[in-house]
Amino acid sequence: MDDSRLTDLEVKVAFQDDLLDALNLTVTRQQQQIDLLQEQIRVLYQQLRSNQPGNDVPGGHEIPPHY
Repeated sequence: MDDSRLTDLEVKVAFQDDLLDALNLTVTRQQQQIDLLQEQIRVLYQQLRSNQPGNDVPGGHEIPPHY
């Protein structure tokens, strides 16, 4: 194998390593965003459940006594 082919292969491997690092960083950031969004959805779901009628929330959706 001549030196120029070996150099070309080394350059390609270096670019692939850089690309792999960039993709790994992107996937890591996206997973962090997914985790945050899942937590926010969980909190919103709990808030929604706690505001449902019949959950004994004072001042909730009760019919006033004069009706």
